[in-house]
Amino acid sequence: MSIEVNNETEAEVDEAEFAALARYVLDAMRVHPQSELSVLFVDTDVMTELHVRWMDEPGPTDVLSFPMDELRPGREGDVSGPGQLGDVVLCPEVAARQALAAGHSTAEEMLLLTTHGILHLLGYDHAEPEEEKEMFALQRRLLLTFLADR
Repeated sequence: MSIEVNNETEAEVDEAEFAALARYVLDAMRVHPQSELSVLFVDTDVMTELHVRWMDEPGPTDVLSFPMDELRPGREGDVSGPGQLGDVVLCPEVAARQALAAGHSTAEEMLLLTTHGILHLLGYDHAEPEEEKEMFALQRRLLLTFLADR
């Protein structure tokens, strides 16, 4: 599995931990081991530009996902085909504000957002109540099992 993590900000980011999380999530979701993923940390100016350009929304957001080959999770006992999953782009400054409001660390918030972004790349969404329930339960389970295994 090729997972590239790049930090283009001044924020402290443990790139190895985010790569390990991504690998864990992709393995758990039965994504082909020859698939590729990029995780990128950007400042608020870059995130604002991306948010306006791609989502037509003002200001920065916490995480954006840019799928490439529209890979989906593998089925029980099988894995997906190989391909480029896409890019997850995170903004540590927005994550820090959200973490403060939620009462946990910025690192925990960014791990949650990374999991969330990867699930979006795999076709999960939260526009409808049932979709939200499924996606948020899955991201919680994946993140908690990752953290418990560390």
